[in-house]
Amino acid sequence: MDPLGQARRPYRGRLGRVNDEPTTRLFASLPPLADVLLAPVCRLHCIGRENIPDTGPVILAPNHLCNLDPVVVGRFTVQAGRWPHFLARANLFDLPVVGPLLRGIEQIPVERGSVRAADSLAAARGMLDAGRAVIVYPEGTFTHDPDEWPMAGHTGAARLALTTGAPVVPIGQWGANLVVPSRRRPARPHLFGRTDVVVRAGPAVELSDLAGRGDHDRAAVREATVRIMDAITAQTGLARGERAPVGRWHPGRRRRVPAEEAVR
Repeated sequence: MDPLGQARRPYRGRLGRVNDEPTTRLFASLPPLADVLLAPVCRLHCIGRENIPDTGPVILAPNHLCNLDPVVVGRFTVQAGRWPHFLARANLFDLPVVGPLLRGIEQIPVERGSVRAADSLAAARGMLDAGRAVIVYPEGTFTHDPDEWPMAGHTGAARLALTTGAPVVPIGQWGANLVVPSRRRPARPHLFGRTDVVVRAGPAVELSDLAGRGDHDRAAVREATVRIMDAITAQTGLARGERAPVGRWHPGRRRRVPAEEAVR
């Protein structure tokens, strides 16, 4: 290890392939802890890891169900050979212990709805320029959909893709929400017995026809967002073993709307 704290030895996960992407010692210590956390409560089924490139910039775009799914998605990403860098709510970085931990593993604070929101995307672009894997939840928070399907998406992932050229790999996951339900579901955590948790990565979203139009082209950003959310929904349906409903839940309108209108 070098004096800057870079872990050069690969992490060999119990279920995953070798991860030899350099990272900090602190980050390299977390996957075994994630295994300890997840093993008693879930059986993790990882599908489509071959769709995540071994090297180079990539944007991973999952659906968002509950507080446990970042652990699940992060573990899946490590198993795919990459270290995950999440865009996370800025208020988490103000918490004791949690804040220093997030900074120590190079996560990215998001100042949503403020004049500093652009700084978050700039930081994410910096990560992508350095060839990292950046995880963006396009929904921004737990889905409001009554049946927990992906809801209308924000445009951040699309803007990053159009400005950097990084591929967007859609991820659909289901089951973590049955272990630790979100605040929107009146259900108790299921911490006894192992729940099947499925995480699926699909092929990169086709955005080549929008390349070069940049994030100032509103029509291109909107179209890219719709395609990304369509791909996430498709993977979520495969993870659930169900067909997704027509349209997408829009939290502002509190109803399903056509997919092309489900952009925030």
